[in-house]
Amino acid sequence: MNKICFLLFLFYGFGIAQNLEETIYVAAETFLANQNDESLQILNRKESVFKTQVKTKDEQLALVFLQSHKAYYLDKNSHLKEAITTYEIALKRFNKHELSKISEFDIIENCLKPLGNLYTKTDDFTNALITINQYIFLAKKNKNTSHQISGGINLAKLYLSVGKHETALKIIEDTYKIPNISNTQKTYLQNIKSECLIVLNKLEKGTYSSNLSNSSPLNIEKNNYLIQLQNGNYQEAFKSFKTYKNNQLKSQITERMLSQLHIEEAQLYFLLNNKVEALKSLQVAIKILLPNYNNEGLPPKNQLYAENKFIDIFDLYAEIITRPETALQSYNLSFYVSSLLRNAWTSQETKILNETNNRIRSEKCIDILYYLYTQTKNKTLLFEAFQYAENNKSSVLKDIFLKKIQLQRYPIDSLLIKEFSLIKEQEYITGQLVKENLSASKINELSIKLSSISHDLKSLKPIILKKYPEELGSFSLKTLQDKLLKDNTVLTEYFYGRYSIFQFIISNNDITLNRIPNTKTIQNEIKSFIHLFDDASIINNNITNYTEQAFKIYKLLKFDALSTFKNVLIIPDGLLNFLPFEALLKEETHTSSFSKMPFVVNAQSIAYNTNVLFYLYANKKHKNNNVLGFFPVFENTNQELTYSINEAETIDDNMTSDILMGTEATKTNFNKKAAGYGILHLSTHASSGNLSKPANISFIDETLYLNELYNLNLNSNLVVLSACETGVGTLFKGEGAMSIARGFQYAGAQNLLFSLWQINDLSTSQIMESFYKNYKLNASGFTANHHSKIKYLQNKSISNIKKSPYFWSAFVYYGSPKVSKSQNFTFYIIIGILIVFIVLFLFFKLKNNGRKTARIST
Repeated sequence: MNKICFLLFLFYGFGIAQNLEETIYVAAETFLANQNDESLQILNRKESVFKTQVKTKDEQLALVFLQSHKAYYLDKNSHLKEAITTYEIALKRFNKHELSKISEFDIIENCLKPLGNLYTKTDDFTNALITINQYIFLAKKNKNTSHQISGGINLAKLYLSVGKHETALKIIEDTYKIPNISNTQKTYLQNIKSECLIVLNKLEKGTYSSNLSNSSPLNIEKNNYLIQLQNGNYQEAFKSFKTYKNNQLKSQITERMLSQLHIEEAQLYFLLNNKVEALKSLQVAIKILLPNYNNEGLPPKNQLYAENKFIDIFDLYAEIITRPETALQSYNLSFYVSSLLRNAWTSQETKILNETNNRIRSEKCIDILYYLYTQTKNKTLLFEAFQYAENNKSSVLKDIFLKKIQLQRYPIDSLLIKEFSLIKEQEYITGQLVKENLSASKINELSIKLSSISHDLKSLKPIILKKYPEELGSFSLKTLQDKLLKDNTVLTEYFYGRYSIFQFIISNNDITLNRIPNTKTIQNEIKSFIHLFDDASIINNNITNYTEQAFKIYKLLKFDALSTFKNVLIIPDGLLNFLPFEALLKEETHTSSFSKMPFVVNAQSIAYNTNVLFYLYANKKHKNNNVLGFFPVFENTNQELTYSINEAETIDDNMTSDILMGTEATKTNFNKKAAGYGILHLSTHASSGNLSKPANISFIDETLYLNELYNLNLNSNLVVLSACETGVGTLFKGEGAMSIARGFQYAGAQNLLFSLWQINDLSTSQIMESFYKNYKLNASGFTANHHSKIKYLQNKSISNIKKSPYFWSAFVYYGSPKVSKSQNFTFYIIIGILIVFIVLFLFFKLKNNGRKTARIST
């Protein structure tokens, strides 16, 4: 009887499983036969049930089939965010259950290809790149040349979308070499190639027949229009565009493509000074994207969604409109949509690549507010302008910093712990991908892991926001001014725009804004001053030239407006990230003696930072202030750092420390021990990197790359990078230099001392000796950095040549300008002792006077 029951159970279970698989396929086919929003709701309800029931691989595959077709419908109907999420879930399910082993389901055509295109549409560069490369790998593995060519086409499109035209052209060239390429695929490649060549000014009207024989008539008209536009022939461009638009309207195009046509038409009307027609075209584009919006003018925020076409619309609307307040409102809508898109981005690279447009928009907003201030003298407008400057400054660093602050507030929250762990894992895998000589299969394996992590991070985000709705990172002018008052400091922040350099000055009781025209002449003057530090001989060979330039830049950047303040916190931007403000001259001088020059460092103590939040919010301090020092020295090599030994001895004499010399100064020891020390000191070689290799720093055994620093979790009170070019790297608008110093900031270091250029090893050793002797007394990197430079300039044993600012101003301190409590305590002790001496002196003086009076009376 038991056996019969068991067999019946097995048979019934098999029947249910088979029926479930068929039920899922039937549900999908029913939806495909009648696709609309109502049938989508029915499908969603069924899918929710299926998710809880599927167990076998066949059932999982059926669900992947359903989700892929659902995502296709969502994409076709411009629900891009929902389409991406659905494709991601389907792909994760397919990979997790290894469904390729049981079926020939074309995951490339049904999921990877459309997902890669969606990432490109939503400006998610990193995920697009990973996804396209995944299916190129699979296509090569399966010898599917058609998918391989499709991958090449979409990869070229991706690089075109981010302005990397030369890379796109190289991909097109390689894709042409793949066998069995169809004429249709050749046409796609030619069209992308023509757009790249137009932007690079390498293609002229009338050359299509010879150079781009496979271009379609439709794209020839488009290319004609783009060339005329590029050349400033707006009337001719408009004629070609009209032909192109009419031909497009005859074909089947999505609503998204239709809105793009009206946006381009509006741009051309604007260039032709026809603002009325431009606004009409924009209104049409808005109504296509928002069918239920029937009003004129700008739509409300709550009707918008993550669609970059909105950004194009609102940016152009702000350009057209004449009322400043309305223009600001329109730009703010662009920022809002940008933030919706940004919510779906999980990688640093994608966020940084998309900063450029936000920066351009920020400059326009600051400019509008500056104009309004000149009309009204309302200082609240200046703080509003300051917030635009802040919002797009080091935003990626800011993100990780705020996540760390939040985790410190709620240290046992499993959601925050998981999120932070996923971010660090993401950075670790990205660091692995940077390494050379990885096999194609290994790259693909890591890419699949990255895709999965990205999906998990996006899934966590709304849950965390719902749990912690408070907005971290916002601050008032009063909060900032109270902090400045407490630290006896003035803040100056620069915004380095395309047309203007804005300087904000905020003291404990005032805020001002200066605008410096960013002309070609001024750009060259700033660059010229920075290049004086390219080599030690440049300044010494023409001291007069240096003194003239140093004073000129001091005035040009309006640093004289800060002359009454002793402590200055600078937030630089753009090229100013590489400028040593301490080496500027406060006055004109004709002396050739560096120790007698009126350097800023002689009158003011300077600290730098990347944004205001790093100043206002402090990470939890490390429990100790012990030093872990790395000194590879590189003995008996052409990279030997002889004077590095002096640094090590100075640290050992003045600080509680563990010094790792020579063969002990390994990358393994760094990764193993760094988190356990309050102060890290690295005396070694470093490089700012190049286009193919990120910034890096050398240990005795291996090189540590910038991306590898990102996955570390440090809480250092101070990091000293006594190495060349640790503050130099590829400069990205808004985010700053991709330097080793930035890597340490991302990892969690609060205060850093690092160099802006290659420096003499002996002078570095001397400055470090003074730095640690002073740090021993007051535990303040801010104070120690200032005094080490003053002492260097005052040291009579150092020759005038070696007192050139080239040798002492390379090191910049990023962090808090606050004087340490220990120094305050010492100050109060000294004051107390002085008061006691004064009281005793007066007491004995009065006592002696009394005796003299008594003797006279007798």
